[in-house]
Amino acid sequence: MTPDVVTRAISQAILQGGMQWVVSTIAAFMPGLWALTVIFHLARPYILRTVRKLTLRFGADVWWLGYVLVRDGVMLITFALSTIFLFPNLLITIPLPLTAPLAAVLLFASLYVKLLYDADEDFQAYRVSTLLLAVGAALYLVPQIFAIEATSQGWLAGVAKFLTSTSNTAWVGPIDALSLVGYLAIGDLVVDQAADSAGSAIGPARRQRSPARPLGALSLHSNTKLRDGGPKYEHAGGSAVPDDSRRGGRRGCDPHQPG
Repeated sequence: MTPDVVTRAISQAILQGGMQWVVSTIAAFMPGLWALTVIFHLARPYILRTVRKLTLRFGADVWWLGYVLVRDGVMLITFALSTIFLFPNLLITIPLPLTAPLAAVLLFASLYVKLLYDADEDFQAYRVSTLLLAVGAALYLVPQIFAIEATSQGWLAGVAKFLTSTSNTAWVGPIDALSLVGYLAIGDLVVDQAADSAGSAIGPARRQRSPARPLGALSLHSNTKLRDGGPKYEHAGGSAVPDDSRRGGRRGCDPHQPG
């Protein structure tokens, strides 16, 4: 055996071992990310009750927008890391949840519902998004807990063998192919929706564009406002917090509304 062969063998072993370690680490973190995604999504009623107790509108908006940022950020991170389960070679060589690709597709579908509709204002869209998240979390957590992490339990040997990707390679191909089709279909819908939204936003903006104001007029206008008592800030859409009263709820979520 020549030194070159030994060097290539060592390099290949390091690369394969490093890849398996990275993928296994991501798979081990995914249950926590899925749990956080579902928890933050279901925490919406609690956040709204807390917002109603705030007397300062600015504080209510900051509280709500911070919650939305964390909730959607965790959801996007979970979705981004879930894309590794679309590679059939990883599913065949590394023990992973068999239905992990389907869970990723359902998470993508939930994100699409949030993109297409305002799930914080439309209760029906919120229910659909919640259902997709719940089923997706079950498709990942059940194989991870009762198959990948239960190899030492003899009474779960049959379940573990069926739900582990390396021991049930016959199902890896069809599940992965179905997941890829779902990804492509939802991705095409997202691109079409983004293109339609961009077109509808650019068209009226071009028609309603007003001529630029001279710098002198702008300065004079600003000074006039200051002499009148300071600039006035208005929010065209009202508070950033959604109003549940539009959906027939008992009370809205306006922070100034008595609780």
